[in-house]
Amino acid sequence: MLVPGLIFIGMVVAIISSLGAPLIPTIATTDHISLDAAQWALTVTFLVSALATPTMGRLGDGPHRRRVIIASLGIVTAGAVLAALPFGFTLLMVGRALQGVGLGLTPLGIAVARDALPPERARPTVAMLSITTVAGVGLGYPITGLIAQYGGLHAAFWFGAAVSALALGVAVILIPSSAHHPRRRLDVLGATLLGAALAGLLLAISEGESWGWGSPRLIGDIVVSLAVLAGWAVLELRRPYALVQLRLLTRRAVLTANVGVLLAGIAMYLLISLVTRFVQTPTSSGYGLGASVAVGGLVLVPFSAGSLAANRITPVVLRRARAELLLPIGSVVVLLATVLFTYARASLWELVVLMGIAGLGVGAMFAVMPGLIVGAVPPHETGSATSFNQVIRYVGYAAGSAMSAVVLQTRTAPGHLLPAASGYTLAGLIGCGVWVVTAAVSLALPLLPTRTAALLRIGCS
Repeated sequence: MLVPGLIFIGMVVAIISSLGAPLIPTIATTDHISLDAAQWALTVTFLVSALATPTMGRLGDGPHRRRVIIASLGIVTAGAVLAALPFGFTLLMVGRALQGVGLGLTPLGIAVARDALPPERARPTVAMLSITTVAGVGLGYPITGLIAQYGGLHAAFWFGAAVSALALGVAVILIPSSAHHPRRRLDVLGATLLGAALAGLLLAISEGESWGWGSPRLIGDIVVSLAVLAGWAVLELRRPYALVQLRLLTRRAVLTANVGVLLAGIAMYLLISLVTRFVQTPTSSGYGLGASVAVGGLVLVPFSAGSLAANRITPVVLRRARAELLLPIGSVVVLLATVLFTYARASLWELVVLMGIAGLGVGAMFAVMPGLIVGAVPPHETGSATSFNQVIRYVGYAAGSAMSAVVLQTRTAPGHLLPAASGYTLAGLIGCGVWVVTAAVSLALPLLPTRTAALLRIGCS
C-alpha cells in the first residue's frame, strides 16, 4: 500500500496548494476586501513553501524523514481548519500560510520511493509523484469551485481539512522509518538565506502588478533577493554540510531538469491562467464564454486526465527513446495546445480539447524530470536535489500566473475592467515562444560536451 499511499498524499498536497486560486473572487466578496488583498491567500502559500521546502528536503535525507512528513501533514491539517473557520481574513491567511508547508512533501515522497522500493517499482512511482503536482491542480480547481459555489467559501476549506487529515492518517500507517540513515547537520544559515531569497523573488513576481513593474519597491526587492541568493551560493560552496550541493546542479541531467521545469512551469501556468479567466469572462465582452467558476475549473479536468494518461504512455516511449528526448517532445505537444488556444478558442469544446493535449505534453515532461535528477545524484542527496527542483517549479508557476495578468493588463483600455480579445492572442503567442525556447533548451543541454559540463563544475568550485 506504500505506492498508492504516497500518490494519495502527493495528490492531496497538490489540491490543497490550488485551493486559493479559484476562490480569490469569493474570498474578496466574503471578507469585503480588494482582489489584490485576496490574492495573498495564494501568494502566502508559495512564500512559506519557498522557506520550508529546502529545509524539509535536507531533513528528509536523514533519519527524521518520517517525522518530517507526519509533522508537515499535521501542520497542513491545522492550517486547513484555521482557514475554514469563519473568523475573518487574518485567520484565513494564517491557515493558508501553514498549508504552504505541505508543498515540500512531494520531494520527500520521492525520497521514500527511492529508498523503500526496488528500482523497477521506484522509477514509475517517482514519475507518478511528479505528475500529481500537475494533475492535482486540474482536479483542485473544479473540486473547490463546485464546493464553493454550492456550499460556500468555508465549505471548500473544510474539504481541504478533511482530505489533509486523511492523508495524515495514511502517512502515520504507511511511511517507513528512515532511522538507518546517518544524521546530517542542518545548514540553518543556508536554509534561511535561500528561503529569504526565493520568498523575495516570489513576492516580486506575485505582487508586481499591484506594486507596479517599474516601481522602486519592486526593483529594490529583486535586487536584494538576487544579492542574498548570490551570498547563499558562495556560502554553500564553502560548507561541507551544505543545504544544497550546488556542484550536483551542474550535472547535465540535473541542469536540464531544473531549467526545463522553470520554463515549463512558466508556460504551463500562463496557459492555465488564460484559459480559466477566458472561460469566466462575460459574454458582454464580445469574446468570453460567461461561465461560472465551477465550469472554469471543470475545463481543467482534461488537463489532469491528459497528464495521468501521459504517465501510462511514457514508459512505452522510454523503451524506444532516451528520457531526455521526452522534454522537447512534450514541449512541442504543449506548443500545439497553446497555438490552438491562440487561434481557436471560440467555444468550450475547443478549450476542453486543447487542455487535454496540454496535459499529455506537460505530464510527459514532468514524468521524466525527477528521474533525471534521481539518476544523477547520490541517494543521500535525493530529498535535497528534488526539493530544489520543486521550488524552481513553484517560481515558474508564480511567474506564469503573473505574466498572464501583465499581458492582459497591457491590452485593457483605461477605465475598462476587461482586456481586449487581442490580449489573449498576444499572451498565447508569448506562451508559444516560451515553449519553443523550452524545446530548444531541452535539446541543447543534454548535448553539452563533457568538457563544458566539467568547466561548469570548476566554476562552481
